[in-house]
Amino acid sequence: MDILKEHRQNGIYAKHAVTERPDDRDFLMHLHGSAEIYFFVDGKTDYIVEGTVYTLRRGDVLLIRPSESHKPRITAGVRYERYNVNFRESLISSVDPEGRLLRPFFDRSLGKGNLYRASELGDLPLERMFYELCHTEDDDYGIRLRLLSFLLRVLERIGEAYDKRGAADYDEGDRLSEIVEYINAHLFDTESVAEVAAHFYLSTSQFGRVFKEATGASPWDYIKTKRLAAARELIKNGKSASDAAASCGFNDYSAFYRSYVKRYGHAPTERGV
Repeated sequence: MDILKEHRQNGIYAKHAVTERPDDRDFLMHLHGSAEIYFFVDGKTDYIVEGTVYTLRRGDVLLIRPSESHKPRITAGVRYERYNVNFRESLISSVDPEGRLLRPFFDRSLGKGNLYRASELGDLPLERMFYELCHTEDDDYGIRLRLLSFLLRVLERIGEAYDKRGAADYDEGDRLSEIVEYINAHLFDTESVAEVAAHFYLSTSQFGRVFKEATGASPWDYIKTKRLAAARELIKNGKSASDAAASCGFNDYSAFYRSYVKRYGHAPTERGV
């Protein structure tokens, strides 16, 4: 992946990236502790969010809330260009304590209502706004002002589109949605994939095959990734690594430690992420 330009401030990160010859194997299922606004520019790409597949068109916006799993499904060799802005909820809640601007992220089921087409967002020149945001050469203070101003303007417009949609757009029910909701409701107490498969009257192999095809990750990788992300947030908020591991379903601290280092590249006692 080639990052053309990026800015990282306290609690907010903006990136413009292009991959000239992408390989789907390089784009794994992942999740963040922050919210994300993703803007699609170019490529032949489907985007999988918690098992829901969105076929992207130029100008599409995806909203990803914290700990919502996602991955692009890439057509090999076709140039892939996009923008991402990740931000902490606290940045918005400080100016919007009622949480109105964040409803499109949180007032919906996992993997539902993520996609906003350009036509829903009116005449907002999003591609130019993203470009100017990422490629500004302002000083740190100026960049932060630009980032915050951008967020408020874009979130306001998305909120208007969300209100026009109404609740019906978020009531889509299917078997995979039930599975995703069940796993997340029992994220820290699930003992095995076989346990979840049995709950849905599926064999372990059948369940694993269906789940990976839909989400881009095996069931246990999905569970472990979400547990690690939750533990990471607890550690960043002051909890000890051992307590965070235990709270998030890791009964073996050494196994947790190895998985954490493999995923994040540093020990769980290092809180600066």
